[in-house]
Amino acid sequence: MKKSLIALVIAVLAMFVANTAFAADCPQKRKTKKAPGSVYSKDRSGNADAKKGKEIYDKKAKPMACKMCHGAKGDGGGQLGKALKPKPRNFTCAKTMADVTPGQMFHIIKNGSPGTGMAPFGKTLSDKDIWNVIKYIRTELMK
Repeated sequence: MKKSLIALVIAVLAMFVANTAFAADCPQKRKTKKAPGSVYSKDRSGNADAKKGKEIYDKKAKPMACKMCHGAKGDGGGQLGKALKPKPRNFTCAKTMADVTPGQMFHIIKNGSPGTGMAPFGKTLSDKDIWNVIKYIRTELMK
């Protein structure tokens, strides 16, 4: 009986710890400043190409591909992202992404996010390329 009780307590504690660890990733708290009004409400992803966005996300973005930090699934679990504090944005977390507009994403990709590992890509990606990446993220990773 004692062994069963001890095993039960350990199992419950293990589930609590695992649940707490996953809960920390979703939702993610951020202090990134809101994009300027005209940019925040902008959405040019309607005419963008998700397939081209995936190519950029997976390998063509410079200085490094988005998936290196954000992960192939967009969950923030990329190889380089594991070492970053705070962790890269988890696009698969609906609670985190609920208030992130396409314009806010555009602003962050173009200008970076101070206090995080998110570098600015505005000098290496065209605005069209950035909108393609946003289209890919919003249609394929944020499901």
